Amino acid sequence: MALAETGPALAAAARAPLVLVVEDEQGIADVLLAYLQRDGLRSLHCVDGLQALHVLEQHQPDLLLLDIKLPGMDGLELLRHLRAHSDVPVIMLTAFADDVDRLLGLRLGADDYVTKPFVPAEVVARVRAVLRRSTAARQPPPQTYTPTRLRCGPLELEQETHSAVVLGEAGARHPLALTLTEFRLLACLATQPRRCFSRQALIEACLPESDALDRVIDSHLSKLRHKLKVAGQPELIETVRGIGYRLWPGEA
Repeated sequence: MALAETGPALAAAARAPLVLVVEDEQGIADVLLAYLQRDGLRSLHCVDGLQALHVLEQHQPDLLLLDIKLPGMDGLELLRHLRAHSDVPVIMLTAFADDVDRLLGLRLGADDYVTKPFVPAEVVARVRAVLRRSTAARQPPPQTYTPTRLRCGPLELEQETHSAVVLGEAGARHPLALTLTEFRLLACLATQPRRCFSRQALIEACLPESDALDRVIDSHLSKLRHKLKVAGQPELIETVRGIGYRLWPGEA
């Protein structure tokens, strides 16, 4: 199937964010493309994962609306491939609750998900929310998260360079390759060590433009914990059952 690009007038479209819709059901794709266009967004459409990989290389979209059930390379496989190479925002589309559990269980790094049948206007609103977070990723984190340099136990965070390091024995330094959301979460926890943050509090502090669900925070923190484990700090972030999370840097 040929790619179909839609958008408002050319002058305005040239500045509008580009959304790639990866959906093999043409009727659903047509509705999404129409609503994206009406909201002033550019869009591209393809019907399977392999085609999407080609489009990603050629056009570098600002966000993907990605169906899970696709012919050939399915949406989860494509998302896994993306997260190995790119932080492009992804909103998953699925018709089955089991797919949501599978997506979250695999911790693949989707920024949000929408279950079918959906209200197209709500999907566009979620696209706008995720795009706002993506735009914020190109800006310095707000000053409320951390001073220019923050030390907390074995952690050293640098706001201006958006860098995080785990300090090891004999002066060893283990850099952490973090996404913006992971950096914000870690910095938020580190500014008040030992304080328990609810999931909602973390959403409000670190994803203020998002309507993300609690389980999306769980997914981000799961990936953050894995990176800390690789750096030798597997127990730095603790789960407080029924409440949320806290950073416990050890004895004061």
